Amino acid sequence: MNLEELQTQITEYIAKDSLSPIGSRPILQISSTAKLLIIGQAPGIRAQTSGIPWNDASGDRLRAWLNLSKEVFYDKNKVAIIPMGFCYPGQNIHGGDRPPNIQHAITWHKSLLGLMPNIKLTLLVGRYAQHYYLQDRAKAKMAETIQAWQEYLPQYLVLPHPSWHNNRWIKSHPWFEQELIPALRAQVQQIFK
Repeated sequence: MNLEELQTQITEYIAKDSLSPIGSRPILQISSTAKLLIIGQAPGIRAQTSGIPWNDASGDRLRAWLNLSKEVFYDKNKVAIIPMGFCYPGQNIHGGDRPPNIQHAITWHKSLLGLMPNIKLTLLVGRYAQHYYLQDRAKAKMAETIQAWQEYLPQYLVLPHPSWHNNRWIKSHPWFEQELIPALRAQVQQIFK
C-alpha cells in the first residue's frame, strides 16, 4: 500500500466515524520524501474549513519558530503534517476546542509513519502528541517536558502549542525562546540544507 491509497482509506474512515463532525475530511500533509514531521493536536476550525493545516495565527507562530516560509512549510515533499486527531473536534461547553480524537492516531499513525522513511525529525507540538509518543518519558508537567527537550533528540523535539493561549507560558519560561527556538531552527536548517 502507498500513501495515496492509505489517505483514501483514512478519508473513508473519517466519513463513517461517528465521533467526527459530519462532513469532516482529514487534514493531512504527507509524502514519502518529507524530512520533517509535525504532529500537533487537531486542526482548528479555519484549517478544517480551508483544508490547509496550521492555517491560522498558531500556524504563523509555528512557522516563525521554525523560520520556514509558507512555501517550504506547505511543501509536502519537505514537511509532513499529521495531527493526533485528523479533523476539527468541535467546541467544548466553554467555547474552546474539544480534545483531539486520539483514536485517529492509534488507528493510523503507525501505518502513515511506515510509509515515510525519510523523516529526520518529528516535532511533538502540544501535550497530546507528547504524551502519546513519549509515554512514560514525558514529565508530569508540560513545562518540564519541554525544558527536557534535549532528552528526546534526535528523534523528537517537543514544543508547546503555538496558540495565543500559551503566551503567558512562553513569557514565564524565557529559556524557551532563548535556548530551544535557536536549537530548533538549527535542526530544521540542518535537515533542509
